[in-house]
Amino acid sequence: MVLFRTLLVWLLGLPITIFLFLIILISLLFERQGKAIHSIGSFWSRIILGLAGVKVKVSGIENIPKGQPVIFLSNHQGAFDIPALQGYIPAQFRWVAKKSLFKIPIIGWSMTLAGYIGIERESATAAFRSMIAAAKKIKSGTSVLVFPEGTRSHTDELLPFKRGAFMIAMKSAVPIVPMAIRGTGHIMERGSLLIKPANVTINIGKPIPTQGVDEKVLLEESKKAIEAAYHNKSLAS
Repeated sequence: MVLFRTLLVWLLGLPITIFLFLIILISLLFERQGKAIHSIGSFWSRIILGLAGVKVKVSGIENIPKGQPVIFLSNHQGAFDIPALQGYIPAQFRWVAKKSLFKIPIIGWSMTLAGYIGIERESATAAFRSMIAAAKKIKSGTSVLVFPEGTRSHTDELLPFKRGAFMIAMKSAVPIVPMAIRGTGHIMERGSLLIKPANVTINIGKPIPTQGVDEKVLLEESKKAIEAAYHNKSLAS
């Protein structure tokens, strides 16, 4: 089953990816805000997940505020977090992701064309400029999605959160929507091309206000909310 799914993704997924990239290029003739590219990316994500035998279940969609931009915060377990969230979060958003992803042929090019924001981890100055860019994008009405851990966690425990996401939150003053994804960690191990079928869950928590909240307090509240969502627990008092 693992070999079958791996072959499906690589042999069918590659030509599908190339074809959809051509559609993306055509879409630029009609729309340059990145909305069409994000939607095409969501469609591509569902195709790849289907080929891989990955089933995704989402709960808490009603917690996503309507008619306003937000900052989505999610834990990070594996490479398939990205297609799972891209394919199943029913909202327009832009990724804030490590700069190296933008160098991947076709996928990285599409991220650039969609207006996603790259973070250069090795340079504090460049990283700060990326945070400012993300805050400006939010103020213009576009939501963003950030992995506050900055890298993958290989256990059920969250890694320490980076400050970047909360700097964005303080500068943009929009709600944080905490999310937890579970089940992606072993789909494709780091350094391996093998793809394993899996059941993935995405739990979306209630939005967290950011106006007038201390950055450290906001970080702790967000971490508790993501942990609660990961273990499918409610923080309601």
